[in-house]
Amino acid sequence: MQNFDVIVVGGGPAGYNSAEYAAHHGKKVLLVEKKSLGGTCLNVGCIPTKTFLYAGKMYHYASGAGEAYGVTAEGPVHVDQAAVVEKKDEVVKMLVQSVGSALRRSKVKVVNGTAKLGRLDGKPAVFVGEETYTAENLILATGSTPAVPPIEGVKEGMADGTVMISDEILDMKEIPKKLLVVGGGVIGFEMAAYFQEVGAKVTVIEMLDKVLGGNDREVSELLQKELEKKGVTFHLSSGVKKLAGGVVTYEKDGRLQLAAYDKALMCVGRRANSQIEGLEELGVQTERGAIVTDEHMQTNVPHVYAIGDVNGKVMLAHVGYREGEVAVNHILGEDDAMSYDAISGVVYTSPEAAFVGLSEEQAKASGRNYEVKKVSINFSGRHVAENGLSNGICKLIVDKNKETLIGAALMSSYASEYIYALALMIDLQLPLRQVRRTIFPHPTVCEIIREALMN
Repeated sequence: MQNFDVIVVGGGPAGYNSAEYAAHHGKKVLLVEKKSLGGTCLNVGCIPTKTFLYAGKMYHYASGAGEAYGVTAEGPVHVDQAAVVEKKDEVVKMLVQSVGSALRRSKVKVVNGTAKLGRLDGKPAVFVGEETYTAENLILATGSTPAVPPIEGVKEGMADGTVMISDEILDMKEIPKKLLVVGGGVIGFEMAAYFQEVGAKVTVIEMLDKVLGGNDREVSELLQKELEKKGVTFHLSSGVKKLAGGVVTYEKDGRLQLAAYDKALMCVGRRANSQIEGLEELGVQTERGAIVTDEHMQTNVPHVYAIGDVNGKVMLAHVGYREGEVAVNHILGEDDAMSYDAISGVVYTSPEAAFVGLSEEQAKASGRNYEVKKVSINFSGRHVAENGLSNGICKLIVDKNKETLIGAALMSSYASEYIYALALMIDLQLPLRQVRRTIFPHPTVCEIIREALMN
């Protein structure tokens, strides 16, 4: 039996970051991962999808979009999907190795295997195969898996390869002629954008009356229109009833309708991986399949923490990073608590969209005294220079009483890169008069923030 200060179960972003963070603060740390370091984000999520989307952007410019700038390519331009997958695998392998190297440098002991939880001598214990490990503190970071809806024909389609989850589509080496995407959230939206760009005819079916979940409606609808211009078909307020023989049956406006597909992608959300052997015996509380935590990421059991997707709060890698730091800081006795008021989210399409804080709809529902400051992205000289005129916007939600920012939504080039500035304003509750006096570099797309505040 080996004893540690901290045992982390799960080697995704939340897990490996918290393990490294704890080790840097002098703790003896064990990390247990049953598959590959990097978790969903690195292996079958954030990074692989961005590799795909970047390939799509290069194809977009090479196949004619560059002509407006005097750049043309001779001969036919095509996408070798097998080569795209190969490049994706290369990127993933390199980054997984980097994670492993960072853990080794931090002297984190990494064990590959499935963890079973328990308690020995009053301490949390983890059993991996024949080995037993105990610790003063246990951090659960087991992530999430794609939800598979109980729709007729889905099980059979997954068996014959015509129906996939997000993990599997990233290994598909051929571009389907007709791709059906069930679910209009961020993952489904990005995959719809990529495959439409490289030659598939994409249909998206979404149960809600809007895409991109709870994100700002106005910007979500603007981004949907951009994809529609490229040929993506959206059926909103629609429920899928059956998948069979390359035909989807869905209900819209009380009527059953049909659409053809070669491949179908299920993107209807994710479920926390809380089915950990021994969790119930340890006495850890769960609710709706997720582990319940407080503001310190501690469960109802002292010295047992849950971070990342497994707590079901906000399933984003960067949220897991921060939750892990909060958990470790609590272990270290430092004053720290998790806040979800300034969580950024990005849709990496072209153009990009980014969101942080409250949407306009949420601000209205909260009863706050707020105002919307909004300006066209065409006020950004750099954006126009690189993209021409477009329908993008910078939309800021301002608390009128405090004169501080409480939310923002963007649709523009580089939105993913400057949404952080808006997150910082929300998190620190910076007075807007101070932000207005800040000098923004010119020409940059982020200058649009100043334009919106001065509007």
